[in-house]
Amino acid sequence: MFRPGLTFKLSVLLACIGVLASGATGYYAYHSNRTMLVKEAGRSLLTSTELLGERISTSIDDVGADALVLASLPSSAEVAASDDGFGKNVMRERLAQVYSSFMVHHVQYLQVRLISRAHHGLEIIRFDRDADGLMRVQGVDLQEKGQFPYVFEPLAFSPGRIYTSPILVNHEYGAHAAQGKPTLRVATPVTNAQGAVVGVVVIDVDLGDLLKRLQSDLPSDYQVYLANEWGDFLVHPDPAKTFGFDVGRRVLMQDSFAVTKPLFDQKESEVLVDDIAHPRQTDGQVLAFVRRPFGAFQGNRFIVLGLGKPLQDVLSGAHLLGDSIIHMVLIFSVLAVLLAILFARALTRPLHMLAYAATHLFAEHAMETLPLKRTDEIGVLARGFDRLRREIRSQMDALHVKQRELVHLATHDVLTGLPNRTLFMEKLERAIQDATRRREGLAVLFVDLDRFKQINDQFGHSVGDKVLVAVARRLKQVLHSADVVARLGGDEFIVLIEGPRSAEAAPGVASRIMTTLNEEIVMDGQGMTVGASIGISQFPDDSGTAEELLLNADAAMYVAKSGGRCAYLRYQDVLEARRREQAERAEAVHAQTGEGATEGQEAEPTA
Repeated sequence: MFRPGLTFKLSVLLACIGVLASGATGYYAYHSNRTMLVKEAGRSLLTSTELLGERISTSIDDVGADALVLASLPSSAEVAASDDGFGKNVMRERLAQVYSSFMVHHVQYLQVRLISRAHHGLEIIRFDRDADGLMRVQGVDLQEKGQFPYVFEPLAFSPGRIYTSPILVNHEYGAHAAQGKPTLRVATPVTNAQGAVVGVVVIDVDLGDLLKRLQSDLPSDYQVYLANEWGDFLVHPDPAKTFGFDVGRRVLMQDSFAVTKPLFDQKESEVLVDDIAHPRQTDGQVLAFVRRPFGAFQGNRFIVLGLGKPLQDVLSGAHLLGDSIIHMVLIFSVLAVLLAILFARALTRPLHMLAYAATHLFAEHAMETLPLKRTDEIGVLARGFDRLRREIRSQMDALHVKQRELVHLATHDVLTGLPNRTLFMEKLERAIQDATRRREGLAVLFVDLDRFKQINDQFGHSVGDKVLVAVARRLKQVLHSADVVARLGGDEFIVLIEGPRSAEAAPGVASRIMTTLNEEIVMDGQGMTVGASIGISQFPDDSGTAEELLLNADAAMYVAKSGGRCAYLRYQDVLEARRREQAERAEAVHAQTGEGATEGQEAEPTA
C-alpha cells in the first residue's frame, strides 16, 4: 500500500500553491473580463433603451403635432361647427383631401377623424386604412362617438392641449384594418375664432407598426419589452403575453421582472439588471428598463420600456478569453508541479535521516545515525531527538505506573480496596449473562452494618474507617475465592455468589458473615461489635436484571433490619410474608362483611 511521505506531500503542497495561484489569477482575469462585458452591455442597453424611449415620446409628440395642425385649420372649425356629414360641401371635401394626405404620408396612422361636438359626437370626416389602401367613410356609415373618452375628454380641454389615450386593442365596430390591433389615440380640440370648442381631431396610431419602425436600427438579438403604467405587457418577445387584459388575463411586467417594481411605484426612473447579479429574474439576459412619461399633458401616465440581450451573446468574447486562460493555466501548472518536486526533494533529503531516527526512537543504532555534530538547524534537531528519547523513556515508565493506579482507583474503593459499585455492577451483569447462557443461578447478598453509626459517633470517623477496613478483611476471609465482595458506600457491602451452588450456599454464607461480624473488633484498645443485617435476592427467581437484583436484596435487608437486626432474609421470604399478610387481611374483611349481613337479616322481621 502506497504511503505518501513528506517529499510527496510537500511536492503536492507546493504544486497546489502554484496551480492555485495561476488558476486564481486566470479566474480573476476571466471573471473581471466577464463582469466588464456584462456591465458594458448593460450600459449600452440602458443607453439604447433611453434613446428608444425618447424616440417613442418624440413619435407620439409628432402625432400630437399633426393633430394640432389639422385642428388649427380654419376649415376644420367651420366644418365641425356647421356640417353634419351629409350632402355636398365643398369646404368639407377640400378638408378631406388634407386629411387624406396625412394618411398617405404616415403609414402608421390607422384612422384620422374630425368629430363634431354636435350630433352626439358625429364623425364628419373619417379616413380608415384597410387592405386595399385608404378608405373614406361617408354618409350613413359615419358614427356617433360622443360616449368615448377620446371624444368627451378632449372636448373639455383648452385649445392646444393634447389627449393621449391608454394603449389598447381596437374593438370599435367598422374600424377596418385597425380592428384588433394595438392602438394609440391622440386627440386635440378644434376651436372656432371665438375660442369655443366645436369638435375634436382624432388620430389612431398603429402601435405595432410604430414600434417596428423605431426598432429597425436595433441589433437583431435585442428583445423589446413595453408595459403600460399598470404593468400590462404591450410588447413582449412572446406575443402570447401581450395585451393579456384584453382576453381576461393579466401578464404584468413587475411579476415577470421583480426588479421593475420601483419603476411602477415611481421610485426609480431606470433599472439595470443582469444574470450575474439577479440570476433568478433575468432568464439568462442582460436587461435595461426605463420609465418614460406618456403624453405631454397626461399627468402621471407613463410607459415602461425595456431592452434585453442574451447573456450568451454578451459573453461570447469572454468565452474566447476563457479558453486562452485555461491553456495558460495548464502550462503554468505543469511548470509549478516540476519546480515543486525539485524543491521538495532538496528540502526533505536531510529530514529523512531524522524521520528514521524518530520512528526508531528507542533503538540505539538509530540514534547513532543522527547527525549530532552538525551545527545548523538539522544538528540542533538531532540533538533534541537524543534528549527527547531519554526523557520520553522515563516519562513512559512513570505514566504506566500512574495509569495502573488510576484504573485501580476508578474501579475500587479507596478505603477498603474492595471493588466499588461500578466494577461490581459490571461483574454482576457479566455474571447474569454467563448464568443465562449456562442456565445456572446466582445470588446477591446486601450487607448493611447494624451499629456502625453509633461507632462512628462515639469513637470518631478515623476509628470508623478502621472498622470498615476490618469488616472488609473479615468478609473476604469467610467467602469462597470465586465469590465477589464490594463496598457500595458508607456501611453497605454487597456479595455475589455464582454457580449452581448459589441457591444453597447463600444462607450459609449469610450466616457466616453475621457470625464473623458479631465477633468483637478491637480498635485503639476499644472493643466493639458491629453486627449486620443481610438481604438475599436470587437470579433468575427474583429478577433478571442487575439493578433489580440489587434493589430486591436491599428490600430484603431492610425488612430483616426492621425485624430486629442481626438477621438475614431472602427476598422470596419477604414476598411470601406479604402474600400471607394480604390473605389474612382479605379473610378479616370477608369475616366482617359476613357478620354485618347476618345481623341485617335478623333485624329485618323486627322492623
